[in-house]
Amino acid sequence: MAAVPTDSGSRPAAGARFFCTAGRGLEPFLMREVRARLAATQVEYISGKVFFTTCSDLNMLKKLKSAERLFLLIKKQFPLNVSSVSKGKILSEIQRLINDDPESWLNAISTWKNLLELDAKKDKLFQRAALFQRAANPPKRKVEENDIISAKKLKTKQLQELQESGECLLEKQTEEETQEQGDFLTEREKSQEAFQNDVVKAADAKNQNDLTFRVSCRCSGAIAKTFTAQVHLPPKEVGRITGIALMKQFGWKADLRNPNLEIFIHLNDIYSVVGIPVFRIPLASRAYIKTAGLRSTIAWALASLAEIQAGAFVLDPMCGLGTILLEAAKEWPDVYYVGADVSDSQLLGAYDNLKAAGLKNKIELLQVSVIDLPLPSESVDVIISDIPFGKKFKLGEDIKSILQEMERVLHVGGAIVLLLSEEHHRRLKDGEQSSIPLNSEGSHTGEPSIKKCLKPGGKTGTSETVSSSFEASSQECLDKTPPFGSLVPVECHKVSLGRTDAFICKYRKLHSLGL
Repeated sequence: MAAVPTDSGSRPAAGARFFCTAGRGLEPFLMREVRARLAATQVEYISGKVFFTTCSDLNMLKKLKSAERLFLLIKKQFPLNVSSVSKGKILSEIQRLINDDPESWLNAISTWKNLLELDAKKDKLFQRAALFQRAANPPKRKVEENDIISAKKLKTKQLQELQESGECLLEKQTEEETQEQGDFLTEREKSQEAFQNDVVKAADAKNQNDLTFRVSCRCSGAIAKTFTAQVHLPPKEVGRITGIALMKQFGWKADLRNPNLEIFIHLNDIYSVVGIPVFRIPLASRAYIKTAGLRSTIAWALASLAEIQAGAFVLDPMCGLGTILLEAAKEWPDVYYVGADVSDSQLLGAYDNLKAAGLKNKIELLQVSVIDLPLPSESVDVIISDIPFGKKFKLGEDIKSILQEMERVLHVGGAIVLLLSEEHHRRLKDGEQSSIPLNSEGSHTGEPSIKKCLKPGGKTGTSETVSSSFEASSQECLDKTPPFGSLVPVECHKVSLGRTDAFICKYRKLHSLGL
C-alpha cells in the first residue's frame, strides 16, 4: 500500500481512544491508514469498526479517507445479557452502561472538550499570524497623485468602452464561477459552520451540569430481534432510557434539537459500544466532490493499494465521474493522471468534478475506448479502475479484451488495481468464460451488451455503493486467482457495495508480452 502523507500539528496532551465505522471489507485499509497517518497504537477491529489510540488533533483526524464516521470512544464491552426476556431486567442492563462506570463518561467528555478547545486556539493563532504578516508587509501605494490626475484626463468615450466590455466579461465569468462552485462551497461552509458551533457550545459548557445532549441508538443481530419482537423495545426507546439514566447520573439536560453533544450507542450480539461523534458531517462526505459516483472510501482504498509514486503516470481507462482519480490526486498530487471513458455525459460530469475540486489542471480526460487506448505499449505505471457492472452491463469475452489492453499499456513492474463484481472476479479466477448468471442486482435478462460502454457513444452507469454487512476472506480469493497473461495477483479484498459484494483486486505485471 502506498505511503500516506503525514504532517504535524498541535495535539492533545495524552492519547485518546477513538473508533471509526467502515464499510465491510475496508477495515484492513483503515487500520493501515490510522497507523500511517495518525501514528495510532492499540489498533484493533471488529466487523465494521476500527478502534485505535492517537494523540492527533482534529485537523489530522478529519483527513482520514477510508472511514465513514469518527467517534471518541466512551466504552466498549461485552454484549448486553438479554437471555431473560423480562423488560425490567433488560432496562436494568441498559442503565448499567452508565451507572457501572461513570468515570469513563466524565473522562471522555473532558477529552472531547479539550479537542475542540485546542483546535479553536490553533485557529486563533493562525488568524493572528495572518494579521501580523499583513502588518509586516503593507501593500504598496497603487499610484502617485500625478498618475491619478493623468488618469482622470482620459476621454469619457474611451472609459465607457472599456467599462462596457470589461463589465460584460466580468459578469459572465462571475456567473460561470458561481454556478460551478456553488454546491461545493455550500458543503464546505456547512461543515465549517457545524464545527464552529460545536466549539462554541463546548466553551459555553464550563462544567458538566451545563451540558445538553441527545442519544441515538442502533441495535442489530439477535438483540435487535429480542428488543423489537419480544419486549417491544425499539432503538428510540433504548435511547430515551439511556438519556434518563444520564440525566440522573450527571445532571445533564436533554436537548433533541440543538444539543452540545451527541451520544451514539450500538448494541449487537458481539459488543456494546458507546461513543461521541467527533464531526457532525461524516468523513466519507467529501466537500471537494461535486457529484458523487463511486463511494469515496472505496475509491480511496483502490488508489491506496496502487503504490502511487511521485512522477508516475496513472490511468483510469473507465473513469466515469472521476472519483478514483479525484481521491488519488488529492492524496498524491505530484503525479500525471489521465482518465478515459466513452460516455459524453460521464466525461462532462468528471470535468465538473475536477473544476469544483480545483484539479482540472492535474487530470487529463480523454474520450476513448478501454479496448483501444491511444497509448504506447508499456507506457503506464499504474492503472486503477472500477469495471462497470449491474443491470446496465454484462460481460462476455470483453473482460479479456479489457485486461489485455490494460496489460499492453502497463510497463513491467507496474500495478493494476480493479474493482470487480463477483461475476467479473469469477471469470478471471476460473480463467474461462463462466455461464453462471449474475444475482438479482446484475441479471443478464434483457440487458444491453457491454460493447455499448466500450465504444464511444455508448452509455455507462455508476454502481451503487452503500455499506452493509458481509464476511470477507481476502486470502481465500487471492489463493484461488490464477495468473492472467503476464499479470499475477498480489492482493484481493472482498468489500461491500450495499446489496451486493465486490472485490478489490491488485495485479502486477512481471514481464513483457510475448516472453
